[in-house]
Amino acid sequence: MSFATGGAYPAGLTPSPTKTLFDKNYLAIGDNDFNFTKQFLPEVYEKEVERYGNRSISSFLRMVGAEMPMASDEVVWTEQGRLHVAYNDANVATNSTSDNTINITGHAIRANQTIIVANGYTTVRAFVKTVATDSIEAYPLDSDTWPAGFVGSPAPDLKVFVYGSEFGKGSAGMQGSIDAGFQKFSNSPIILKDKYSINGSDTAQIGWVEVTSEMGTSGYLWYLKSEHETRLRFEDYLEMSMVEAEKVTASSGITDAAGATIRGTEGLFAAIESRGLVFNDHDFNNSTGLTGLAEFDLILQELDKQGAIEENMLFLDRGTSLAIDNMLARANSYGTGGTSYGVFDNSEDMALNLGFSGFRRGSYDFYKTDWKYLNDAATRGLTADIDGVLVPAGVSTVYDQTLGKNIQRPFLHVRYRASEADDRRMKSWITGSVGGNYTSDIDEMNVHMLSERCLCVQGANNFILFKDTAS
Repeated sequence: MSFATGGAYPAGLTPSPTKTLFDKNYLAIGDNDFNFTKQFLPEVYEKEVERYGNRSISSFLRMVGAEMPMASDEVVWTEQGRLHVAYNDANVATNSTSDNTINITGHAIRANQTIIVANGYTTVRAFVKTVATDSIEAYPLDSDTWPAGFVGSPAPDLKVFVYGSEFGKGSAGMQGSIDAGFQKFSNSPIILKDKYSINGSDTAQIGWVEVTSEMGTSGYLWYLKSEHETRLRFEDYLEMSMVEAEKVTASSGITDAAGATIRGTEGLFAAIESRGLVFNDHDFNNSTGLTGLAEFDLILQELDKQGAIEENMLFLDRGTSLAIDNMLARANSYGTGGTSYGVFDNSEDMALNLGFSGFRRGSYDFYKTDWKYLNDAATRGLTADIDGVLVPAGVSTVYDQTLGKNIQRPFLHVRYRASEADDRRMKSWITGSVGGNYTSDIDEMNVHMLSERCLCVQGANNFILFKDTAS
């Protein structure tokens, strides 16, 4: 007598003396969800693959600026005005070359001063006889009439600046005086928040992941790995907000879901577009002779008109950085085609260097670096309008109304709210019922992050924003 099923083993199942897979030694229950067809556990890599390298984009403000506390809800500073008197929107009152009245709204020109009036490349030296609030009576020194190009319909915009004065013998002194000109600027901080949340049950499910963080550290993280990335993301937001933020100017205003007013703040790009220099549609990579270098010289000419700060830093996207490398290579007289051979005594056999990290043109020094924020596919690398920014090195002297004296500050710096009772530069706290933080009856752990800050862009006329407007 025999068992129809073959004894203790199910029909069709034959044990194997070794851990070897055969066609008769595994369970296969076809119609049930209970499936043993997978005889081997998957090979699990415990180390997380860094497919995007260092994902953090912060570091720009740490390189070029500083962070300083403030106690108020607004930061105010003043910047010096021009020393000399000049205007670029003057015009002759009528369409007559014999008319000696020049309209200049709200001018500071005084009688008996000598001026230069220009329309393009044509200039005329003139004497100011009398002045009114929004006009002057001026006479060319070398002619009875103004050049034909100085009048017309519509009246051309003329440029005027004062270069001196002249008085007759025995005449009275200069009438009126000029107060020192300055401009007042202000910015207000915004409040940034983020949160990471996990329920209590998941905190009891142990799961370790070996990681190498963006901060250069390595090791194992438990379930708080997501909290770690939330913090890194929030730290990036702190910098990105200072770069991208804009003040709310919509006439209808903006409120959040709770009804609170959203004010916004002036970030780097907004400050440069409002008070600085914008270079549109540059072409440094023009391969026709030194045309690209000649275009770069337009930057030098504009810097001469501003503060003429000798050392400047270029933070660029990859395309613009390579275009400047090509521009410099064509201008380099060493080697075939202007090739540079690195830092090893410029030896061709040692190392080929096709990149330029610094160069001098005219009286200016430029230090060039790639800005990851402009290259990352999840930030500005996703758009095509911003190609880079030129930031002056060094510090500016401004009058601090709180201290009541002139102080030196980096051209670019962050102000954050802080006092003896609370520091809001970067706050972090935990609420919930996990890890001894019994602050509520909800079975979860919440990690909160908060910062309140704004950016001060002082001397924005010395900054240049490189933009693309072509479609």
